Amino acid sequence: MDPLTCPCGLGDGYASCCGRLHAAAPAPTAESLMRSRYSAFAVGDAGYLLRTWHPSARPRALSLDPPLRWTRLAVLETRDGGLFDDTGTVQFRAMYVQQGQRGVLAETSRFARHDRHWTYLGPID
Repeated sequence: MDPLTCPCGLGDGYASCCGRLHAAAPAPTAESLMRSRYSAFAVGDAGYLLRTWHPSARPRALSLDPPLRWTRLAVLETRDGGLFDDTGTVQFRAMYVQQGQRGVLAETSRFARHDRHWTYLGPID
């Protein structure tokens, strides 16, 4: 992947896509927050991940796994989470490589607005 291309998969440049969210611009939708969180994992921005976690579910600290390399994101379904919603879900598959082995993280994530900003609540069990 071109280092200037955003990891989220939309094909835009990182600076004008998820990079601006990592620099404090608010995510307009739950899906855009989910994509920016994936990108934060890909670029190693643990601070952004913690800032965008809902306070009720946020861990005290977050340690990222450097040998894990995120390679591709596929958003499968989005429910609600739009400009006028307070909650939403995003189903996705995130592909990675770790120690030469390919893997997939599949999740349906829950999002909610907190102080007018989208936040990550966690996976649906």
